Amino acid sequence: MLLIYIITARVILSWIIRPNPYAQPNPVVQFLNAVTEPLLRPIRRIVPRLGPFDISPMVAILILVFIRIFMVRAVHVAF
Repeated sequence: MLLIYIITARVILSWIIRPNPYAQPNPVVQFLNAVTEPLLRPIRRIVPRLGPFDISPMVAILILVFIRIFMVRAVHVAF
């Protein structure tokens, strides 16, 4: 669940904070990128961009939700 919030924060900040090559990188954005990029990079290889839109965060969130649902059901069946 925390990873879903981190991905959402990355998406929202990407709309608000634009990278400036002359300024120091924002440490919050750097942290969010470092945490989410290992998950989003493989998805980007499979899912193409839709024009200027990168839908890999949405796909990652859907995958995480499905994993969570599967795990909850598996625990309920086990007990």
